[in-house]
Amino acid sequence: MIIETGPFADLDTYVALPRVGGLRLSPDGRRLVVEVATLDRTKSRHTTALWEVDPDGHRPARRLTRDARGESGAGFTPAGDLLFVSKRPDAEGRAVPALWLQPSGGGDARVVAAPPGGVHSVVVSATGTVVAGTEMMPSATDGFSDGEVRATRKDAGVTAILHEEYPIRFWDHDLGPDRTRLLVAELPGGQERLDLRDLTGHVGRALGEECTWDLSADGRTVVTGWAVPEPGGSQRYTLVAIDVATGERRTLADDPDHEYTAPRLSPDGTRVAVVVQQRITPQDPGLRWLAVVDLADGTIRDLTRNWDRRPQDPRWTPDGAALVVSADDHGRSPLWRVDTLIGRPTRLTTDDGAYTDARISPDGRWVYALRAAIDGPPAPVRVALDGPSPVEPLRGPAEPLEIPGRLEEVTTTAADGTPVRGWLSLPHNASAETPAPLVVLIHGGPVGSANTWSWRWSPWLLVSQGYAVLQADFALSTGYGIDFIRRGWGEWGAAPYTDLMSITDTAEERPDIDAGRTAAIGGSYGGYLANWIAGHTGRFSAIVTHASIWALEQSIATGDYAHAWSREMTPEQADAFSPHHFADAITTPMLITHGDNDYNVPIGEALRLWWDLSSRSKAENGTSEHKFLHFPDENHFIRSPNHAKVLHSTVRAFLDHHLRGAQWRRPDLLG
Repeated sequence: MIIETGPFADLDTYVALPRVGGLRLSPDGRRLVVEVATLDRTKSRHTTALWEVDPDGHRPARRLTRDARGESGAGFTPAGDLLFVSKRPDAEGRAVPALWLQPSGGGDARVVAAPPGGVHSVVVSATGTVVAGTEMMPSATDGFSDGEVRATRKDAGVTAILHEEYPIRFWDHDLGPDRTRLLVAELPGGQERLDLRDLTGHVGRALGEECTWDLSADGRTVVTGWAVPEPGGSQRYTLVAIDVATGERRTLADDPDHEYTAPRLSPDGTRVAVVVQQRITPQDPGLRWLAVVDLADGTIRDLTRNWDRRPQDPRWTPDGAALVVSADDHGRSPLWRVDTLIGRPTRLTTDDGAYTDARISPDGRWVYALRAAIDGPPAPVRVALDGPSPVEPLRGPAEPLEIPGRLEEVTTTAADGTPVRGWLSLPHNASAETPAPLVVLIHGGPVGSANTWSWRWSPWLLVSQGYAVLQADFALSTGYGIDFIRRGWGEWGAAPYTDLMSITDTAEERPDIDAGRTAAIGGSYGGYLANWIAGHTGRFSAIVTHASIWALEQSIATGDYAHAWSREMTPEQADAFSPHHFADAITTPMLITHGDNDYNVPIGEALRLWWDLSSRSKAENGTSEHKFLHFPDENHFIRSPNHAKVLHSTVRAFLDHHLRGAQWRRPDLLG
């Protein structure tokens, strides 16, 4: 029974809600721009426009771009002109993925660069040097020859890719035959275009999908992550510096026992802040910390090795005295200020928020960021850098959402005595008189946390239907220290499973929860754990498993991260904790959902799970309580708005049938 109205009860309204992301701040601190995704005119996909937000919080947000093809933020020039990437037609009417410039003083945007392989990850120095990533064919020597090679393949109808190294896929797309290179240019005057120069040449996988780069304020040096091959099909990320004038490359950090990511140059260009990840093994998840690397001699100085948290996305303060990072902490992801002299972290935000996209004002007073939480989508805010102090909401392009329920924290004690906590979202009227059926929503990762907003799996979609939703941080979750991760390391179905059962027990003891009607839902690793649950207990009335791992060794070998997963567990561990061994024990009705273009967890996992369930059907007419919702043109994430409606309406129908006894009804969009 629907007990709420509003955007979470109506899926058409829900998928049309504006979604904010991608915050950028101009060099002078006067312009703040965010990306806002909304439905296009056909309502069949989301497109992104750019909006300007007043950094002082006085003026309402205003829309800057309006092309139907959408735009994504790229940054600012030193003069405050906005750079963005779009496929909108240029002056000659050609729709190409290009870099555009919109003058700060007004006037039409114009194309400044349009290499055949597109533009991404643009960085601009204070002197006007521009460095950007583009995809180029291996034999290409410049943009013109790259275009010729692409045209030849297209005219010949060739899409084949000859691979000579691993990996060959990433999430939802093939790698190659083109690969990332760095291009460099100086900002032109007037109506001129950037005179792009190939800085790196063809370097294969080196500038891989997870590499990011930064540019010194004087425009002379680029620092970037650099993937290097290892025996056994593996690779690791090192740190290199590239001279912009000559293209000469030198290695700053390369250690087989560590990887280096998210490099950020100091304001004076002498140091590089970097996230260091200790190499994981089947026995240990490895520490993660902040370090500072001397650009001149490569000396590495650890900052937070003794801080039992996992910092992300470092940003320098203007004086170079500190770094601002986010790091998960007990179901939140606060902003922290880390002193670069002694490495001491100071928490800047004390609320329940999870912060991303931090940018620091040039006067060093404010951190601008996007704040989200379990009960609120991303929205622009500012935080005083000398905090902790109250977070100041800014006037963003999306109105605050009214949540159809209430949010509470739940804690329990695990089987081994470890404290375990989670979030419980409840309908407004859940009480002892009207207890709500419970849905256990399991986060992915597996090294992650249920600490922020999700558009894909929002608990409020179910709360609007009268369900309570439990989101727990079990063993392997971040924000509780390395030992909490170690509790589930290499044993995915052990402590994570028992933790989840313990906190479910605690939630079901509440008088406002109907303990006799409980379901479990999980995606990715959460889908793995949902499958494990199905083979180990019959306590749930229904289980939904999305993009899930079923045969663990098979999934590791065929997914896009085989080299990484094989570091995490031995073949013996993978076999011991593979859910497919327990197919005979499954008695709970299961809904499988999976996208055919999922390269992270390939579709073979769902196909094998579906066969293992179907082949065990005992009904004379061959029917089964299980169902398989297959998306032939989706990937690990269900991105199409109409497919999102199909997913959530099917989940609702499945839960209503098995938890409330409603007659099964196929959702209308499925015919």
